[in-house]
This record gives sequence, C-alpha cells and structure tokens, in this order.
Amino acid sequence: MTRALTLLTLLAGTAAAPALAQDCGGVGTGGIWIGGDAASSDVAAAAGPMNQLALVLAGNSYVSLFSLSAAADVRLEARGNGAGDPTLELYDDAGQSVAFDDDSGGETAARIETSLDAGTYCLAMSSFGGVPMTGTVRVGLATHEALTTGPGGAEPDGADLLPPDLAESGETGTSMGCGDGATIADGTIDDILPGAATVTAPIDEVSGYGFSLSAPATISITAENEDADPVLTLKDASGAVLYENDDYDSLNSRIDVSTPLEPGDYCIELRALSDASLPVTVTVMGYDPEAAQTSLYDRGERVPPLDGSYPVEMLGEVTGRLRADIRHEPNTVAWFAVDVTEAGLLLVEAIAPGDGDPVLYLYDDLGREVGYNDDAGSGLDSLIAARVLPGTYLLAVKDLGGEPSMMRLSVERFVPAD
Repeated sequence: MTRALTLLTLLAGTAAAPALAQDCGGVGTGGIWIGGDAASSDVAAAAGPMNQLALVLAGNSYVSLFSLSAAADVRLEARGNGAGDPTLELYDDAGQSVAFDDDSGGETAARIETSLDAGTYCLAMSSFGGVPMTGTVRVGLATHEALTTGPGGAEPDGADLLPPDLAESGETGTSMGCGDGATIADGTIDDILPGAATVTAPIDEVSGYGFSLSAPATISITAENEDADPVLTLKDASGAVLYENDDYDSLNSRIDVSTPLEPGDYCIELRALSDASLPVTVTVMGYDPEAAQTSLYDRGERVPPLDGSYPVEMLGEVTGRLRADIRHEPNTVAWFAVDVTEAGLLLVEAIAPGDGDPVLYLYDDLGREVGYNDDAGSGLDSLIAARVLPGTYLLAVKDLGGEPSMMRLSVERFVPAD
C-alpha cells in the first residue's frame, strides 16, 4: 500500500498551496491541499490515506483541501499531540457544513465517516476550547487504514503515520525532511558540528528542512534575507513547537538552543512576512556561547564590559553637554559610556539628518535599562530624559534607516536647583 505524508503546517501568514476555485464559501481560504497540490488530492483515486501535520493557533482552524472524482465512502480523522483535543467540521464547495465531530475517534480524537458525492471539500480542524495545539489530520477512503480506533480502542502506533517503506526500515519521518521534504544535511547533523550546514531557496519553494541528531547537541539556526523577512520555527518529531523567532537581527531570524536537544528528528519551518519568492539562506551550526553574547552586544540588548574587550567609546564626565558625531551603518550599534558625578537629569538625543532613523538605549553600569526611545515627537530622531544617580552609564545608538548615515549624539546633565 502506498501512502503520502505531507508535513505541512499552517501558520498565520504562511504561503500556502493554491486554494480551491470554490473556496467553500471562504472556509478554504488559505487552506492546504491534503496531497500537496490539487492533482494529488483526489481521495477517490488514492491508493492509501493522506496525512498532514497541523498547527492550530489560538482561536483559529487548520483547513485541509481535498477532492473526490467519484462518489465514495470516506473516513476523516484528526488526532492531537499531547493534551490536544481536536474537532473536525467538513464543508462542501458551497460552504455548507456537511458533518461535525469531536471525540468519535476515541478519547479526544475526532473522526467522521460518511458518504460524499464527487466534488471539492474543505476539512477544518479546530482546537476544543480554542487553545493552541498540534495534531495530525488524515483523509482517506473507508477502506484505507485508520489513524484513530474509535471509542474504546487502543491508540494506533506512531509508525502508522509513515509510508510502509520507512516504517519497515525503522527510519523516522525526518529522513523525508519536513515541509516540502527537504533536509538541511545528509546524515545526522552531528557530523558537521561545530561547523555549519547551509542551504538557500525561496520559502514558497521550500518551506521547511528536516534534520536528525544522534547525540545531544546545542545548535544555532539562522534564516537570512531581510527583504523576505523570514520567521523561524523549530519543532520536534511530534510537531510540538520548541522555539520560534522573528527579527533577531534586523528582519533576519535566529534561534539559539543553549540547552542540548535530545537525539531524534527535528523540523525547521519557515514563513515569510514579506516576499516568499526571494531566496532565504538557512544555516544550522554549533551553538557558540561567546558569539551569542557578542551578538547581544551588537544589537544593543546587553551591556558590554568596559575592559576593552568590546568597543565602547568613553565620552568622559558629563559636566554640561557632550557631543559625538557618528557615521553609522544600517542596523549596527555604536556604544558610548559617560560618567555622572551628581544626581540629576540626563538628557540624551540622537539626531539624524535625511533618511536616518536612530534608536537610543540607556543602561546603568549593572546592565539595567534606564531608558529607551525611538521616534520622539513628530520626527524620527530619538530622545531619552532620565533621572540618574552618580555612576557610569552606557548608551547604545542604532540606525534603523536603510542607508549609511551621519548621526549626532548629544548628552546633557541637569542638576536640581538649590
């Protein structure tokens, strides 16, 4: 028996396969063909059932699209991972509800068994109670192997979700990759650590990469192309979301896994918030704690040391007004330190002529954020006014503009009148 496993996850904003011409009255908008495309989603002609791994966000539904070239008896199922409690509702191409089920699959699994005419259909999986969940959707004929057992039955073995050739060999689903069936590297990722494996492709062509670990490992994953604005999600073999990131470095994304991942199969899923047709470079590498710390300094999110190991320009004591001119590259951070000898008010301004768009951060010498500002007043310049005590303060200045720019930093101190 041949069965297809389509490992696709619907997230808000993900580019999906083309929806039905008749989109089930709007229900099927953004839905995903159960077989990967319209031509492969005719259940009446399928040799076996078809599956999708689905993520349901709070209050939303995951919609699977399928067709029947002839009238048939079908079985439609959904099984949640962990404590997930899925419900299923079937719609015809006019948007009319045909059937609904909650727990007929046994325990919390959903199962619809019905006879359908030839046509196109939308199957919506939701989470009972509206909480986020992951799960598996299966669409097949009544004669195909079931995902669920019905009330009172034993839970099916997880190997049933794999095509027979993989299930019999003992391999796992990651050997097929995830998303569009791609893998980040041949063999296990351990073979290349602490080095890196890199692939580049548009997200609308490859929306995910699978990889395996044979031993516990800490890793970093990046997705780079600011014009595409990629979002990274890391999932385990059950489909559970482990980490997600957007805009770690400008519009690029990064996940640092500092706690070792256990041996097993994992999936890197991608979506583009801007242009999914642009190539995105995905890299998996060994986690470097020192590089991760330096990256926090580079983004202005952690105060660097003042021992000379990281560039910080010392402006000296603020007795009246200090001024510094900065030639800035887009989305880079310049660090400055000032000394305050009396309690008072510190007024910090970042002024950028032209298309510059500065952002200011102010920290004390213990690394606590004292102030932050972007776009003070009606313009793009930034200003922080903060009460300060005697001590050393650090300023981080970033330019969000798209071109190199000149900026002026001004620091003034005001003391209370006697």
